[in-house]
Amino acid sequence: MGAKELLIYGILEREWKMFQAVPNAGGKAPCQEDFDTFRIMRSSQAAGWSEAALESYLDDLTEAESAGRNLLTEKYARMMQSTWPAEYAHIEHLLPPVSPGAADLINQIVGVVLKWEKELLEKYPYVLQKGRPLSSEEDSPGITSLETYLRGELATYSVRTLGLYLAHIMEQQSEGTNGSAITLAHTMKHYGFDSLEEANDKLEARS
Repeated sequence: MGAKELLIYGILEREWKMFQAVPNAGGKAPCQEDFDTFRIMRSSQAAGWSEAALESYLDDLTEAESAGRNLLTEKYARMMQSTWPAEYAHIEHLLPPVSPGAADLINQIVGVVLKWEKELLEKYPYVLQKGRPLSSEEDSPGITSLETYLRGELATYSVRTLGLYLAHIMEQQSEGTNGSAITLAHTMKHYGFDSLEEANDKLEARS
């Protein structure tokens, strides 16, 4: 196992423990017992990251564990600001404040990632047809957009991790690489497709 794979393994191990501990009305949700899907989704996301950003995020998770924080609980709670605003108002005081510096980094990252996601939606519509809506403007109770999910997760990262992640995606963008395509390609490979083109063609034929 290489250095990057070891980092991803460490991240998955800590995230899975936190994910299983996320409180849910009515008891654990089915997804909280589905490690295979969790592993596919989270490892695919990590595949497009730099080792420096992964190492920093692993440090975030380790530091959160030591402090008794569950970053995944915080992530889902932050999403409620857009999807369940009335309920969010009751829990906002329990969440660590997002610094102005972190908010600026988050906005820059979201701008790049949403651009990538729009490109993918145009190029591979059948792969993404059942995915999340893109914009927070499309949120509603029970429906969380990609933007809201992304903002919720990014708000749990340290400023250090946000800076390293932004530097990496800006480098990808300057090279003409779509970082979201790396994540999506890894996801589709886990489901038996050798490429996004193949996945899109076969899913189109089935629709």
